[in-house]
Amino acid sequence: MRKFRKHPIRAYEDPNFLHSPDARALRILSEYIEPSSRFRHYKIEDTIIFFGSARILPRDEAETALAAAKAGDGDLAKAEMAYELSYYYEATRELARRLTEWSKQLEGTDRRFVVCSGGGPGIMEAANRGASEAKGINVGLNISLPFEQSENPHISRELIFEFHYFFMRKFWFAYLAKAVVVMPGGFGTMDELFELLTLIQTRKVRKHMPVVLFGSRYWADVVDFGALKRHGTIDPEDLELFFRTDSVDEAFEFITEQLREYSLDKPGARL
Repeated sequence: MRKFRKHPIRAYEDPNFLHSPDARALRILSEYIEPSSRFRHYKIEDTIIFFGSARILPRDEAETALAAAKAGDGDLAKAEMAYELSYYYEATRELARRLTEWSKQLEGTDRRFVVCSGGGPGIMEAANRGASEAKGINVGLNISLPFEQSENPHISRELIFEFHYFFMRKFWFAYLAKAVVVMPGGFGTMDELFELLTLIQTRKVRKHMPVVLFGSRYWADVVDFGALKRHGTIDPEDLELFFRTDSVDEAFEFITEQLREYSLDKPGARL
């Protein structure tokens, strides 16, 4: 009986090859091409990005934890800090909602200044939640981590992304962004903030990109920007690369004024 040899598998259908070190360049490229295709399909031309801690709780959850700690169930100091920080969750939620409502009312535009977050819990969830409450489409750029970070439930289903490479995820943050809101956060937030400030300072970002540093006391505690100026490691004018505030109203007015002046007539402007 004649034997037929099984047809060899195509390289682009071979999972062993695609997940091998030799195919790393293809995996990196796919994290550029696939998001680009999806953004184009859903007409996402520019975004307002929100950075901040994944650990910050909504006010109601923080209140419940604080009440339990006061009753002897839990660490009281930790619960009090979580309650204090929950202000930033609610501020993010309100700001994202107001910005989404504002963008939807712009005449002659289609899905401009879409709220975008890192896709996870905490501040990221608050941003997507606020945009969703305004019935606006919104984006989540999630990252695969050794510990679990699942996407939050408020992201528009069509615009949930899952990245393996941090640098490709950060590319998509910067590439579409027309404004940035940075809430209190840890290492990841610091990394995202300082990379964007560096790109703006060195003019690698040629578009106008307003940055709001939200939470004056927090940022004064964790980063001494004044010391950088005093030591001469940044120029005095570099302190004008960001706008500091504790007010949702101020943040909203600053961002919308900047977008009207510099970005409204420039859809799709890039790095």
